[in-house]
Amino acid sequence: MAELAKEDPQRVFTSLAHFIDLDWLREAYRRTRKDGAVGVDRQTAEDYAANLDENLASLLDRAKSGRYRAPPVRRVHIPKGNDGATRPIGIPTFEDKVLQRAVVMVFGVRLRAGFSFLLARLSARALGAWGEFGRARSAGELARWHRD
Repeated sequence: MAELAKEDPQRVFTSLAHFIDLDWLREAYRRTRKDGAVGVDRQTAEDYAANLDENLASLLDRAKSGRYRAPPVRRVHIPKGNDGATRPIGIPTFEDKVLQRAVVMVFGVRLRAGFSFLLARLSARALGAWGEFGRARSAGELARWHRD
């Protein structure tokens, strides 16, 4: 993808799915934080790793076929300051974190090729500013947009 972006900076990529394969998901898994809070399914990184190859193959199949649906996030309220106020945060499932990481990696490759000065760190939340992508609830949902 980096070579394509360098060769033709004006090129528009309408699909992410053909850039994500099993090796890409393995690398996304490797880069995903393993000690984070669990999502609504209560699955830990250790649980996911117990059947890693099968889990990643299933995730890839669902993402590429358009059957992947980002599960709801677990809502948690964390302390905001010393006054007892809290703020809500959403915690995605571990599998959704892996797919989000894979999608961010794709965007990172594309952005570094022509817009490295803009790339700090993408998140699913930041995608709202990307026009059409803003309709997705999470980066995982973006992966199903492979159908042109």
